[in-house]
Amino acid sequence: QVQLVESGGGLAQPGGSLRLSCVASGFFSAHAMSWARQAPGKGLEWVCGINFDGTLTYYEDFVKGRFTISRDNEKDTMFLQMNSLKPEDTAVYYCNMGGSWGQGTQVTVSS
Repeated sequence: QVQLVESGGGLAQPGGSLRLSCVASGFFSAHAMSWARQAPGKGLEWVCGINFDGTLTYYEDFVKGRFTISRDNEKDTMFLQMNSLKPEDTAVYYCNMGGSWGQGTQVTVSS
C-alpha cells in the first residue's frame, strides 16, 4: 500500500523560498513522481515531475527556473525547492506516485 506524506509548507514572502518534502512508502525507487497543486477556488494543476532515478525532470512553464524537483531514493523522499516565490504560487501542494496522492501541504506566499 502506497503512503505519501508531504511536509515543509508554510508562509513565505514574495521572493522567498520554501522546500517541500514527500516521504513515500511502497517501491519508491521504481516509480516516477510528481508534484501538483490546487489554489483556492481552482482545480488541481500539475507542477513538475521526475523519473524513477532522478535523471529526467519536467516542469510547467510557470515554475521553470524557480522550482527544482529532486529525489533521494536511499531515503524514499522527493523534494521540491521553491525559490522566487510569487503570491500566485499559493496553493496546497500534493505529491503523486503511481496514482496515489498525499494529504497535501499548504504554501502561502504573502507579504
